[in-house]
Amino acid sequence: MMSRRTFFKAAVSFAACAAVVLLAISTLKAGESLPTEIRDDAFWKMVTTMSEPDGQFRYENFLSNEIQYQYVIPALKAKTKPGGVYMGVGPEQNFTYIVALQPRIAFITDIRRQNMLELMMYKAVFELSTDRADFLSMLFSRVRPAGLNEKSTVDQLFRAYLPVVRDEALYRKNLKAIQELLVQKHQFGLSLTDLQNIAYVYGVFANDGPYLDYSSGGLGTAPMGGMPNYSELMVADDSHGEKRSYLASEDNYKLIREMELKNLVIPIVGDFAGTKSIRSIGQYLKEHNATVTAFYLSNVEQYLYSDGKLSDFFNNVATLPMDNSSTFIRTFGPIGGGFGGGRGFESTLSSMMDLVKVCTSAHGCDYSTVRQMSQ
Repeated sequence: MMSRRTFFKAAVSFAACAAVVLLAISTLKAGESLPTEIRDDAFWKMVTTMSEPDGQFRYENFLSNEIQYQYVIPALKAKTKPGGVYMGVGPEQNFTYIVALQPRIAFITDIRRQNMLELMMYKAVFELSTDRADFLSMLFSRVRPAGLNEKSTVDQLFRAYLPVVRDEALYRKNLKAIQELLVQKHQFGLSLTDLQNIAYVYGVFANDGPYLDYSSGGLGTAPMGGMPNYSELMVADDSHGEKRSYLASEDNYKLIREMELKNLVIPIVGDFAGTKSIRSIGQYLKEHNATVTAFYLSNVEQYLYSDGKLSDFFNNVATLPMDNSSTFIRTFGPIGGGFGGGRGFESTLSSMMDLVKVCTSAHGCDYSTVRQMSQ
């Protein structure tokens, strides 16, 4: 017969095992609550219902100008874990951060509808291109050079494409394929104006090719010169010799392409200090038991602070589901802002929860506080 002491130990052991099983089941359900794929109609509904009216920015911003954007990736990977939610702003730099973080779903929010349309253009190019060499051919309307394959390094890819010029027939063929995929295959509700704007963006990519930089397009007040071009951003490394761009390897490219094929990269039109986009994303994530892994901000807070809207932004972020590992990725100019010729930008990390706590307190915060709390 079992003694009372032995029975008690067995009971405690059983209870502990049961607790572990219940925790595992709970964690599994939470992880599975995010979709593994989103239907086309649901994707477009998210884009439209989470978006705010089109806003203005002083530059075209077809691509990043932050050459050091990969420097924070080793520390970012150490702070976070894969399988969460990525949020960001702007165009292609988000793809590289997504590769590093491997989230289940990604939301990219920008005040300009044109950025959303550029990301829709990217979506189509990803879907229509089976490998990196085909992707660059379609993205820049250049005939694919001979000798490239899945084992080609990113440096080899861009060395091959840099001397190639725009092919007008290829441009027209590709543009038609992009528009047909978005409107006919996916049946996204893009307007005629939207399609014209996609054609405009695609034309800029075709004109400048791998030399595309932050000043391409020629509209708005041109920033300082010396901006890194597309090729330089893609062949850059993390300051430790490892190249981590989304085109640095075929595996990196395939990760983004797979997410695009499953409608898991969702572009939103939204003002960081507005009343809708960030809060709508937060509500969706709460409904799906999901947590923000990282939020890439570029230097948007600099403009929000200048406009007196920084506290509105942090009040919006406070509605997002976060934990102690949730991380802001932000960029500073060499003297608290500015362009620094595109070469002086510094990428930094900070705790989302810590900064939100300070900046939504009674005392609030200013841009210098944001900088002090970033490393």
